[in-house]
Amino acid sequence: MEPPEEKPIIYTMENKPIVTCAGDQNLFTSLYHSLAQQLSREPMEWRRSYGRPPKMIHLEANFVQFKEDLLPKEDNKALLTFPFLHIYWTDCCDTEIYKATVKEDIIRWQNLLKTYNTVDWLIVVVESDTKKKNKTNILPRTSIVDKIRNDFCNKQSDRCVVLSDPLKDSPRSQESWSAFLTKLRTLLLMSFTKNLGKFEDDMRTLREKRTEPGWSFCEYFMVQEELAFVFEMLQQFEDALVQYDELDALFTQYVVNFGAGDGANWLTSFCQPVHSWNGLLLRKPIDMEKRDLIQKSKATLLDMRSYLFSRQCTLLLFLQRPWEVTQRALELLHSCVQELNLLEVLVLQGALDCWVFLSCLEVLQRIESCSDWAQLDSNASHTVGLWTYATEKLKALGYLCGLASENGPNSEDLNRTVDLLAGLGAERPETASSLQSPYKKLKEALSSVEAFEKHYLELSHATMDMYKTIGRLRSARLVGKSLAEFYMRKGDPQKAEGFLQEALKTYMTEGWALPVTHTRKQLAECQKQLGQMENYLQTSSLLASDFNLPEEERKHFCQEILNFANQQTYNQVQKVVLGMSSFAQLRQLHFKPCSAVVHVGGSLTIELSLHSHMPVPVWVGQVAASVHFSNEKNCFHNAVESLSKQRVMAGGNNGIIHIQTDPPAGHSPRVSLPSLELYEMHDKSPSDNSLNSTGVICKNVHLLLRHQESVSSIETPSGVSLEDSAQVLKTTDVLLEPGFNKIVFTAPTHEPGMYTLRQLCATVGSVQFVLPHIYPIVQYDVYSQEPQLKVEPLTDSLLAGIAQKLKFTIITGHYAIKKGDVLQLSNVDAMHILYSPGNTATILSNTGEKVEESVLMIQSSEKVTSIMLPLTPAYHVIEFELEVICHILSTLSKPFDNERLTNGELHWKTKENEKPDSCQASIAQKMSIDCPWSIYSTIIALTFYNPFKAAQSLLSAGKRKYIQVCLQNMSEVSFHLLDHNLTESLKCPNIELVSMNVKTRQHVYRKQSVFCLWEIKWTKELPSSLQCQFSVNFSPAISEEESTSFKPYVYEFQLENIVTLYNVKAEIYPVLGAEHCRTGSLCSLEVSITRLSDLTEADQDESLTESDGLCTTKLMYEVVDNSSNWALCGKSSGVISMPVAARALHKVHMEVMPLFAGNLPFPNVKVSKYLPHHSSHSTQPDIDSWLENDLSVDKALDEQADSSSIRSRTSTHSASNEHKGLSMPRLQSFSPGQVFSCSTGMQVLVVPSKDDHVLEVNVT
Repeated sequence: MEPPEEKPIIYTMENKPIVTCAGDQNLFTSLYHSLAQQLSREPMEWRRSYGRPPKMIHLEANFVQFKEDLLPKEDNKALLTFPFLHIYWTDCCDTEIYKATVKEDIIRWQNLLKTYNTVDWLIVVVESDTKKKNKTNILPRTSIVDKIRNDFCNKQSDRCVVLSDPLKDSPRSQESWSAFLTKLRTLLLMSFTKNLGKFEDDMRTLREKRTEPGWSFCEYFMVQEELAFVFEMLQQFEDALVQYDELDALFTQYVVNFGAGDGANWLTSFCQPVHSWNGLLLRKPIDMEKRDLIQKSKATLLDMRSYLFSRQCTLLLFLQRPWEVTQRALELLHSCVQELNLLEVLVLQGALDCWVFLSCLEVLQRIESCSDWAQLDSNASHTVGLWTYATEKLKALGYLCGLASENGPNSEDLNRTVDLLAGLGAERPETASSLQSPYKKLKEALSSVEAFEKHYLELSHATMDMYKTIGRLRSARLVGKSLAEFYMRKGDPQKAEGFLQEALKTYMTEGWALPVTHTRKQLAECQKQLGQMENYLQTSSLLASDFNLPEEERKHFCQEILNFANQQTYNQVQKVVLGMSSFAQLRQLHFKPCSAVVHVGGSLTIELSLHSHMPVPVWVGQVAASVHFSNEKNCFHNAVESLSKQRVMAGGNNGIIHIQTDPPAGHSPRVSLPSLELYEMHDKSPSDNSLNSTGVICKNVHLLLRHQESVSSIETPSGVSLEDSAQVLKTTDVLLEPGFNKIVFTAPTHEPGMYTLRQLCATVGSVQFVLPHIYPIVQYDVYSQEPQLKVEPLTDSLLAGIAQKLKFTIITGHYAIKKGDVLQLSNVDAMHILYSPGNTATILSNTGEKVEESVLMIQSSEKVTSIMLPLTPAYHVIEFELEVICHILSTLSKPFDNERLTNGELHWKTKENEKPDSCQASIAQKMSIDCPWSIYSTIIALTFYNPFKAAQSLLSAGKRKYIQVCLQNMSEVSFHLLDHNLTESLKCPNIELVSMNVKTRQHVYRKQSVFCLWEIKWTKELPSSLQCQFSVNFSPAISEEESTSFKPYVYEFQLENIVTLYNVKAEIYPVLGAEHCRTGSLCSLEVSITRLSDLTEADQDESLTESDGLCTTKLMYEVVDNSSNWALCGKSSGVISMPVAARALHKVHMEVMPLFAGNLPFPNVKVSKYLPHHSSHSTQPDIDSWLENDLSVDKALDEQADSSSIRSRTSTHSASNEHKGLSMPRLQSFSPGQVFSCSTGMQVLVVPSKDDHVLEVNVT
């Protein structure tokens, strides 16, 4: 008996895990609907092996009657026909019936399961109250259940469950149903997980054998696809998609290895020639026809790819990712073309184009069927790639079959079309009812020229519209360029021109050199066919200068221009004007003279550097530059500034002006774009963090590639126009060689003003190449200058007392110096002009070149000095030098003035306190000059500076007096000093000034000082004031040789109050019994103030009082330690009454404490006049000399004339208003020399304390 034929498995989305049901079929049938509905209501957590994350799934099952044929065979790997669970149903409640029939039936069922190694089973006992009522002598339910568990479930008691009254709607029934369903789901999921894991292990084992001979990819494909079907059955579409992606990657790797020479044997079946190219089939979940071919290892490469992609597409649509379908489809179509080449598969020419075209439309229609129009419009960026690819392939088919030619297809083209249509086969039933199916569109497009043009234009315009909608204008222009090529083949250049212009505009904007060149060639042919000669010539000039073209093509386009330019037609009146940037480029201009500034009638040449882009030498009939003339006053430059500009430019850029030019044709600059932002990218595995790939990405690509609409095309020469100008620079018959050429113009200079170069025009026959604007602005100036005189010193500053040189500069301008023309200089008493017969004048041209040198004739009278000028033409410069000397005026220093300081002291100030210089710092002189070209006199102001500054000081040493004079050199020049002398102006017979200076000749350097000293000796009484005069001879120290031209310097001053009135002496004594002062121990300070003279005129002031014939005055002493060596204890200041009599003595005692060890200087003792508040001058007190007195001290002062302490501080402007008008005491300082301190410079030895561990020594 022959075995029954095995039925094929029908794979559909309704496949579910199989569960067999044995036992009472009527019982199961009554419960089937409730079981099927409630099984999938609650999800179950599915935990998988290998660390994969758990998922919640809804289990469904296909319940079928148990048959031995359903049990799996050992060689059967189909999971979809595998029964995952076996259930035995019974409602037996009678022991006798159980023993007689049910038990035997369960034993046979289990033995059959054991035969096929099936361990996943379940026994369900259904309890019914109806049977209990019909039979009164039955055993309890638990007895039957217990018997079944004892007989069959000794070790697996959970394999037997009880379902109580399943058809009733009671709480007990619901609870029983819930427990049963939970058990059923658990056992089903356990069985499913176990068997699926075993299947995956077997699949991996099979995959690892792929390097063994005889391994078949098709066989492995069917196994892994079975796993994908299972995931799809469980609605785990993502996992199912992963299986197909793995198969895709594995197959691709084998194809790539085959192309590299490492081919597998099973790939030979995919290398068979392709006889069918009917495209993808995406309208049903599974293409069983192609699956059978794969299963039988008879599938071609296109069959394998088509079936694999159709399954991926189905799963992606279930995952609601339709736009990923379009992306994968585009990658698939491109990769299939490459894989066919790698496998060297024989394909009829054009067949692959048909397959790609049909596949593109099939994918697009499949996406349209599951999306609405709003979604399609918003996601056009995902589908536009397929539209473009379909358009390209249809265009290729049209060119191949002769449908895009002007004459239509020939017989060979018709035969090729028939062969291609035959490979399409019959239309599939799924698309037979559709009027717009890809099959019908392709068949119609290849049927006639008109139909092809219709479909091709529809696809092209639809593609361009989508590109424009999503903002990808570059791609839209590329499709338009392809459309222009189609129109050119059809002989319709009028429609092609617009598309070519748009494409060229995009390429030029973004700087794509080679596409620009290619598009220009197409545009030139289009313009030539349209008869647009001006545009054609402009494009030809661009192509002739394009270095991306071969030399022969460049010469061809250049010859096109020359042929048109040399045509002599009678009706040609107007010349053709083209832009010059493609013909030649102006690189630089060179002015001679360099400053581009000349006087009226001067010579000025302009040399142009012109770079020719033409590949051959070109005769240019005329090269002309239009010039704009302006004679407005504000356009003229000042003459001196013009000459300065001339010299700066001559020494700087040599009169060369570089012109900003456009880049050569075909290399249009990009619009200013941001810099690249490149970053390193790493792709790591999410499982083990290992590096999968690395690369570089640009993060601002959206800024770099954004479209620029602002740049206009330069292909149309309509914007170039030739200006009419009255002034033109031109030269004729110029041969422009390829590369650099020099062209020289002579500029007109007959009228003063500013000349601006506007345009440059090169005329070749009837063609004019025009540079519309020259940038930067190129100008030259022609000036008419008035004569000018300028006098300036040759040094930074003029010094009085010595000869100084002045430079005279005469700019003649338009005036020519004639014979007898003189300069008349007015003489000044304090400033003399020095001249010698050897004085010469230098004549310079306006460019600064020396022309002539002549001797000056100078005559001087009492009031005027005349200088005879040499003969000099106009627009020249005369330069000569003269020496002048300004005498130093002697000055008298004013006597001392009293000035109150803010600390209450009186300070004697001199002129030095008011101005920095005791002598006049500068001397201003004015000189009047009469010029022969003017009726007005020119006033020249000169400032001379005093080279010296003098200051005096009175010094005292006991009873001896000295006068010191400080002479400071204020200039940058060194001087020799000779014969220092100090005299007393009043010639007192009892006064003698004895010089203490050893040297009579001294050298003083710049910014340095010299001190001179004289002792005052007197025989009788010393006067209260002296009037003195200091004099010295000086000469500039030009060399070390002896100089004879010495000039005198005189300084007069007056000394007041020079008589010494008081002698102040301080003594410091250690404590009794100590030899030396010690740190930290109190010492005694004794201050002695001695009156040296009787009453003098200097004592006649408000501090003088008279009582009983005895005159006294009040003094204030103050002990100050500025060096912080002493701590003053007790009173440090006080007011005393001092008799005005010779040898009057007053002593003050106080205690001080040394703070450091060593030779310490004495504290300073300061003595001042104390003017009491009741004096007559106190009615108008100075707010800066207020004193705050202690009332107890004032009372003590009234009682006795002893030393007392007062505390004084400066009053500020913030004092309260109640102080205004109060009578306050004042302090008045003595003049220098009136008080002599004997203790100045004295020191006392201080030893450290015995218990000090740290020794501090103060060394002064």
